[in-house]
Amino acid sequence: MIVDSHCHLDFNDLYRNLDEVVKRAEDNGVKILLSICTTLDSFKKIKLIISKYKSIYGTFGIHPHETEKNKNVNTNFIIKAVKENKKIIGVGETGLDFYYNHSDEKIQKKSFVDHLNAAFQLNIPIIVHSRNAEKVTYDIIKSEKKNLNIKVLIHCFTGSHDFAKKLINLDCYISLSGIITFKNSNQLVETVSKIPINNLMVETDSPYLAPFPYRGKTNEPSYIISTIKKLSEIKKISKEETKKITTENFLKLFNLK
Repeated sequence: MIVDSHCHLDFNDLYRNLDEVVKRAEDNGVKILLSICTTLDSFKKIKLIISKYKSIYGTFGIHPHETEKNKNVNTNFIIKAVKENKKIIGVGETGLDFYYNHSDEKIQKKSFVDHLNAAFQLNIPIIVHSRNAEKVTYDIIKSEKKNLNIKVLIHCFTGSHDFAKKLINLDCYISLSGIITFKNSNQLVETVSKIPINNLMVETDSPYLAPFPYRGKTNEPSYIISTIKKLSEIKKISKEETKKITTENFLKLFNLK
């Protein structure tokens, strides 16, 4: 069994053909999918999706790009939204994106802390986006985790070895996307080789970041088998063992055992 720990099934490229997308995923052994929320409209679609498909779970969160438009989404708002449905099992996608800066940095930071506090109070994992923001992301997580037992999953990891080490020391999990299959990802592959596999998961981040050999196509959960293949090569273990461990890591973190 494989788990796609991060996909956006509410996005139109996947949503309009979702029956076929889910069927192809199942045919490739992808038995659990976590559809990640980015906006309030996203959440409406996710609730419809998880009610229709037994294999799909969801999250609630506001992407850092969208925080300026959603200043009213505070800790209490997040808690209330998550409690609407038992299949909402995570908080996020939240975090920091200083690459595009679509939202003010201060607003991003406040939203991130609100999401962290909600995840703690709900006792469910938080899914973190970090781009061009390693130091601030780490500092905020470290500061919040000092007093709170927060379960953290860093999604689509492309960071430095130093960042990875610091995250592992905070008991964070790290999710890898199809980027590890890209030809120009040698440095990332080297970093991944040093991350304990018991801290790793796999994801597609579909409809984005299609892995080799699907580059240029709309990504979808079934393509995760290419990421599994590459991770097994990096870790020098079988694909079956890679599937088993990454799935167990997901089930443990999200308390689905």
